Amino acid sequence: MHLPVPFSRFAFSPALALRTLLLMPAAGLVVPHAAQAQETASPARIELRGTVRDAAGQPLEQVSVALEGQPGGTNTDAAGRFRLVVPRLEAGKGAVLVLRRLGYVSLRRVLTAEQLTAGSELSFSLQADARNLGDVTVRGRRQEDTREQISITQLDPRTAKELPSAFGDFNKVLTTLPGVVANNELTSTYSVRGGNYDENLVYVNGIEVYRPFLVTAAQQEGLSFINPDLVDRVQFASGGWQPRYGDKLSSVLNVDYKQPKRRAASVTASMVGGALHLEEVSKSGRVSYLAGLRYKNAQYVLRSLRQNQGAYDPTYADGQLYISAALGPDTDRQRTTLGLLTTMASNNFRFAPQTGQATFSSGLNQFQRLFIFYDGRERMQYNTYQGGLNLTHHFSSRLTGEVLLGGLVSREQELRDVEAAYRFADVNSNPRSPDFNQVVRQRDVGSRFDHSRNSLLARIGNLEARGTYDPNERHTLRWGVKAGVESINDRLNEYTFIDSADFVPVQRFTRLVTDLDLTSERYQAYAQHTVRFDSLRTLTYGARLHYWSVNGQLVASPRVQYAVTSRRNRNLSYKAAAGMYHQPPFYRELRDLEGQLNRELRAQRSVHFITGTEYRFEQWGRPFQFTGEVYFKYLTDVIPYDVDNVRLRYFARNMATAYAAGLDTRISGEFVPGAESWFSLGLLTTRENLEGDSLTVRDEAGNAIGKKEQGYVRRPTDQRLNLGVYFQDHLPNNPSVRGYVNLVFGTGLPFSPPGLPELRGTTSLTRSYKRVDLGVSKVLSARNDQMRKFYQPESLWLGLEVLNVLAANNVAGYSYVQDLNARTYAVPNYLSQRVINLRLIARF
Repeated sequence: MHLPVPFSRFAFSPALALRTLLLMPAAGLVVPHAAQAQETASPARIELRGTVRDAAGQPLEQVSVALEGQPGGTNTDAAGRFRLVVPRLEAGKGAVLVLRRLGYVSLRRVLTAEQLTAGSELSFSLQADARNLGDVTVRGRRQEDTREQISITQLDPRTAKELPSAFGDFNKVLTTLPGVVANNELTSTYSVRGGNYDENLVYVNGIEVYRPFLVTAAQQEGLSFINPDLVDRVQFASGGWQPRYGDKLSSVLNVDYKQPKRRAASVTASMVGGALHLEEVSKSGRVSYLAGLRYKNAQYVLRSLRQNQGAYDPTYADGQLYISAALGPDTDRQRTTLGLLTTMASNNFRFAPQTGQATFSSGLNQFQRLFIFYDGRERMQYNTYQGGLNLTHHFSSRLTGEVLLGGLVSREQELRDVEAAYRFADVNSNPRSPDFNQVVRQRDVGSRFDHSRNSLLARIGNLEARGTYDPNERHTLRWGVKAGVESINDRLNEYTFIDSADFVPVQRFTRLVTDLDLTSERYQAYAQHTVRFDSLRTLTYGARLHYWSVNGQLVASPRVQYAVTSRRNRNLSYKAAAGMYHQPPFYRELRDLEGQLNRELRAQRSVHFITGTEYRFEQWGRPFQFTGEVYFKYLTDVIPYDVDNVRLRYFARNMATAYAAGLDTRISGEFVPGAESWFSLGLLTTRENLEGDSLTVRDEAGNAIGKKEQGYVRRPTDQRLNLGVYFQDHLPNNPSVRGYVNLVFGTGLPFSPPGLPELRGTTSLTRSYKRVDLGVSKVLSARNDQMRKFYQPESLWLGLEVLNVLAANNVAGYSYVQDLNARTYAVPNYLSQRVINLRLIARF
């Protein structure tokens, strides 16, 4: 809550003070606008009106507004508007208008008598104050405290909206955090601390959300579930999270949508799509709604791909609606609340490939060029319907209960008939030759045909009950139970053949025809206890239980966290966590490379050990924060997998043990006053030991003389170094003009031919991933009092982005192609090139 700063230099009026106290609500310290409304303007007094916004053009409420040396004052409302009755000034004289709000730099504006006329419409902008409040401590009932939890990062949702990225995807802000890797700008997936994207939990208003099952390539992906226009609060945990969060191995993204307080709207348009969002609250304040529509057409970005050229027609759209209603009596409207979240998404990817070309190295100073000519087309369609109901009741000020009902229906189709004729050619690699980089000899001709008629129907339903009890400030108890049912109907009908010798040998023909049905039930429960020994030490411990009906396995996951703040330096804290994390199989892990289900598959298990420190300090008069963590994860019952673009091909067997170890560091703060930026660095090593991956030992003559175990090999996500930077800047005297830098660098990932994980990383690595996106924006005021009965224009955000400004030839993965001699080449699949994007955001 923001309290108005008292104006010590104002004159004191007993009559005005008494009237203000009589009109002041019992629970607040804010002077109502009604107090000003009772002042009738007279010839000696006039009414000023105006709006106060922050540097980003957003309205600011609870800003104290008053004339220096005059009694009284007022505060802005939720729309940033204020009305103030002031004495009329004589010609040639002036007055000082003072605006103050906690967390912002106070503004003193000298106004002349000509400006202080009846009906004057003023506009002001406040800049965030970088100064700390000193040793002030505010205590109360805390639902969340990031200093009590390890590996937790809290993000400003506006950052995700303004971050330069190919599609404005919400998840791209996560890739700038330590330990988070996403070496593909076309996808919303990400891996955390050596895991894969199937190991990440995502919650919106407490409801777990899912992604499509059949996506094979990044360019087929649509919109990520989270709509940045609707987000109010974001927390991301990269490891060691509490028992109340579910059963996955790598991370938790917890998002809360807004609770509207006023009528507002925004419209976004860019060269890759647009968005519309509306929010409003009823006159009684009991009911509010939040709605968002998004549309994306990736054609503009996909045309920059070097690998394949053709007719792209990718269209994606979704709509989300969140309704919140107070069901309690007027005396306590927040006692019982009901929230309803619904979403519908339609992702339709059509592509008729025509030609392709790739140049790659096939040995020491030897380069090959692959020419591809296509015939046919492919279509991927994913229609997803998700929703949830959240009923919250406060039995007392200390006891809260929740009931959540969630569901998903996903209908997916994968249709493909594509024939590719290709030929290899040698490339002149001598830079001194006049034919440098030109084709000097064509060697081979072959073809490949892919046919798919795949469909999947997934239906998932969950019912959950949760409780929170705060007997006092020292203790917090949380518990919950959850039951779910899943039904998957999967129809696979696909085949592939390769012809590089005028006929198709048996080993080059693969066919997969299956008709799979899986119905299962899941039961989960958790309990946790948070103890605050004093203001410096916090302990959280608890456990989860998970039972799955398919394999009949019950797993228990005990977890504990401890955080302590230094007595000598209250800005320095230390944290540690340890716990067991299980991931019971979902449908994707059950299906092996032959399309069969392994119903005996057990849950993967990981033990987390994390220790870290957090240091908050002040530099250049502005706040900063440094976090550093060291972690080790030991995994058993691991299900190995290969990565094919963004498709994970699981072996569907618990046949490995693995580990991940690393160091994550992040420094964040206002390197530029009023603009938060951060630098993240992650170091990682993750390896796995597969059962039965023995190698043949040969003598000098090449004769087999025995076998030996391969031992630990690199996992597909073993990226040794990852650097992420998000930096903001603005003009010194004009914070409405801003610049943005989004930089991601990652070292190469290991790869191997399909089905040969023992060779992973022993032959070669992908290239390092380098991407820099730049953006510049300008916020313009767009107030129009003639539209008061409708949505009023408030600001216009104009942005210009240069994506992949370095024009780096990043690689998404490899395709494996054979020549006449059955030699297999790893042909790189390149990502997008440099593109320019224009964006416009109008806020109302």
